Amino acid sequence: MAGRIEERIGELGLVLPGPLKVPAGVKVALVPVRVLGRRVLVSGHGPQEADGSVARPLGQVGADGQVGAEVTVEQAVEAARKVALAMLGSIRRAIGDLDRIDCWARVFGMVNSAPGFTGQTAVINGFSEQVVEIFGEERGLATRSAVGMAALPFGIPVEVEAELQLK
Repeated sequence: MAGRIEERIGELGLVLPGPLKVPAGVKVALVPVRVLGRRVLVSGHGPQEADGSVARPLGQVGADGQVGAEVTVEQAVEAARKVALAMLGSIRRAIGDLDRIDCWARVFGMVNSAPGFTGQTAVINGFSEQVVEIFGEERGLATRSAVGMAALPFGIPVEVEAELQLK
């Protein structure tokens, strides 16, 4: 039987993706989630589709006029929302029941930013708002940073890492 958090995810019409399908030829030497007592450390996650594949579009946010590389702020916000779901999928696989989460403690959001782009906060708000929609403000709001990066793996527009606490 699904717990309350998974019921909420279903009520919202959301789906947690399966494990990341790493692009061919790429080796990833990490664990997606490490549980240390009540502390949960979550490696950087990018946006995924329901089947675990890397979500599109790829490229820099705010890169007006760059053929094949432009990602709008709206698309990046949606990508950040997908990152939250990808992360929750990994956390569920690591801890079993998402109802065990007491709170989101820290979020570090990275945006693949074109030179001069300063809207990282708006982009990472997509992640935070998705988490709050699922967990509520008391459990879902976390300390947070939102920073711009010159590039991110596979050309993803957004990557987020987090730390949570279990009950």
